[in-house]
Amino acid sequence: MSLESKPMFRKVIYPFYDSDTACIVIIILMLLIIMFSIAGISVAREVPQYNGYVWVPVVLAIMSSIILLPAVIRLIKHYLARLSH
Repeated sequence: MSLESKPMFRKVIYPFYDSDTACIVIIILMLLIIMFSIAGISVAREVPQYNGYVWVPVVLAIMSSIILLPAVIRLIKHYLARLSH
C-alpha cells in the first residue's frame, strides 16, 4: 500500500472577493459612497441646523476609505503578479 502525495504544482484558488471583477466593483461603489459623503459634508456645513451632524458623512467617508484602500492594494498586487510571469 503506497501513499499518494499531493502534487505541489496546483493552481491557487482565490476566493470570490479576491477576483479582479469583485475588486473593481468594490472600488467603484466605495468611490460613489465617498462622493456621496463629500456632498453630505458640504450640505451639513452650509445649513446651520445640521452642523452637529457633520460627523455622520465624515464617518461614512472614513469607513468607505478603509474598505477602498485594501481593494486597491489587492488589485495592484494581482496586476503586478500577472506582469511578473
